[in-house]
Amino acid sequence: MNRIDNTLLRVGVFYDGTYFSHVSNYYLYQHERKARLSIEGIHEFIRDEVSREEGVDKRFCQIVDAHYFRGRLSAKQAQENDSLFRERQFDDVLIREGVTMHFLPVITDRSGDIGEKGIDVWFALEAYELAVHKRFDISVIVSGDGDFVPLVRKLNTLGTRVMLLAWDFDWEKNGDTRQTRTSQALINEVTYPVMMSDEIDSRGRKKDPAISRLFVQRPKEIENEAPTSPQGGSTLQTGTIVNFNEEKGFGFIRPDGGGDNLFFHIRGTTGVAQEDLIAGAVVCFHPIKGDRGLVASQVSLIK
Repeated sequence: MNRIDNTLLRVGVFYDGTYFSHVSNYYLYQHERKARLSIEGIHEFIRDEVSREEGVDKRFCQIVDAHYFRGRLSAKQAQENDSLFRERQFDDVLIREGVTMHFLPVITDRSGDIGEKGIDVWFALEAYELAVHKRFDISVIVSGDGDFVPLVRKLNTLGTRVMLLAWDFDWEKNGDTRQTRTSQALINEVTYPVMMSDEIDSRGRKKDPAISRLFVQRPKEIENEAPTSPQGGSTLQTGTIVNFNEEKGFGFIRPDGGGDNLFFHIRGTTGVAQEDLIAGAVVCFHPIKGDRGLVASQVSLIK
């Protein structure tokens, strides 16, 4: 589509939060990128895609509304699962990028399994109502769920074009290979289907800055470090301090790349005051072999 005027295009973005978290975890823990998805980078990518598809200068393609929907554990449950700090960190990201958050409490069934109920309905109602009242030119759906097909059809009746950001990939869990696949019916209904997994893994876009921006960038001080430690340890990693015992001088770090928490001692830190070794502090370290397995060495704070 080629437009000859420079009328501002109003874009609304709607995130299926559970889906987005699942995809982000895949890229952090199982994909060669080893990094989480960046909300800021995705918004820039959307503006680039809208600009290209609509034939309008990027300056006139603006995200005027963004919304994130997900079921959420109670504060007590999140604390028990050791996920409270990570949740609040991501809340900070959403707030910084101007994304409105919508949460419903998760439901625990009789077997103890935790699941969401009603969040997809809220997603669809909110996306439709906002498209009506704010007259979005384009609504962007970040999901792969075929349950959103009726929503897309309703948006089409309003004349709102729909862009889909979705992923197909295989992933491992407990030694089994599983699949995440986008609903073909959903792909067929939208105006602009964008298979992000294909874009990211395209050989022709390996060095494309637009693709690199889709991921949270590593701090410069980490990128400039030598790949191995002087003691022969493995590649520098990042993580979050889970706890630290001031009296005994040791604690544990949760690696960003997954796996077991790693032990560290105050003697294994570099340029860090003991009072700064608090739960939630983000650090970089070298994992090395100790008497009882891997431990974190040369631990330093990421400013």
